[in-house]
Amino acid sequence: MFTKKAFTVSEQVAQLQERGLVIKHPRIAEKYLLNISYYRLGEYWYVMQSDKEKHIFKPNSKFEDVIALYNFDAELRLLLFDVIEKIEISLRTKLIYYLSHEFDAWWFQNFKLFNDSKALVKTLANLEAEIERTKDISIKNHKKKHKDDGRFPPAWKSLEQTSFGAISKLYGNLKNNVKSKDIIAKEFGAVNHTYLPSWLQSISQIRNFCAHHSRLWNRNLPSTVKLLSKPPNPWILESENVPKQSNKLYMHMCLMKYMLNTIKPDNDFTIRLYALFIKYPNIDLNALDMKPNWQNEPLWK
Repeated sequence: MFTKKAFTVSEQVAQLQERGLVIKHPRIAEKYLLNISYYRLGEYWYVMQSDKEKHIFKPNSKFEDVIALYNFDAELRLLLFDVIEKIEISLRTKLIYYLSHEFDAWWFQNFKLFNDSKALVKTLANLEAEIERTKDISIKNHKKKHKDDGRFPPAWKSLEQTSFGAISKLYGNLKNNVKSKDIIAKEFGAVNHTYLPSWLQSISQIRNFCAHHSRLWNRNLPSTVKLLSKPPNPWILESENVPKQSNKLYMHMCLMKYMLNTIKPDNDFTIRLYALFIKYPNIDLNALDMKPNWQNEPLWK
């Protein structure tokens, strides 16, 4: 039976000090703990503990380093969220444009175009809920003007209401003989439809971590991605720097950068990421599986 009682912030600070965490300014630490929970910060000081069972800290572990790590992770999430936004808008635009021209404005309701009917039913149910809930004026006007039309509003209106995850699933669920599936993959530098779905799934998961303020630093990401053996666009030359099937963040950031380069070749992702590491020089790059001199690779230049 769980018997632990809630600690006050002063008790939390005292416990951390007893376990060996150096806290120079206990009152300041208490203020942090009133704004960032003990449990959330614990995800960052966990690696500083020599005894994970008794929660004993390694010598010279500092509370200020915990806060620096937390702030680095928060800024990294904001940076990636901005990058992912550009990928999301591009994917949404390409799907709407190419599929609407290859078929019609209601292609996303056409079960003949998709492999998994059950998955499509779920996607459409969620889309319907989003459309019912939205206050978007174009949707309201469409319903008023076409109230006798039992279909969804056309793709360019409907699919603006749904999530990146749903858009990614729509793309992945398309049958392989749909021409637009390969066209979109090629435009993102993915050669064909075989690779892109796993990239989108990975990015969608990272987007959710960013949206829910979840830790990215030192996190094992759940998705496995398919990497191109010979990417058509600038990638990584040094073989020891090529990301393997790692579940750490670096490989996934490489894919984001690769896709972003097709959308906005003059993007500042490298500059902003490098500046973040300069700002927080004590960050352990191995926790992200970052490679030596990563910023000098063709992908990141």
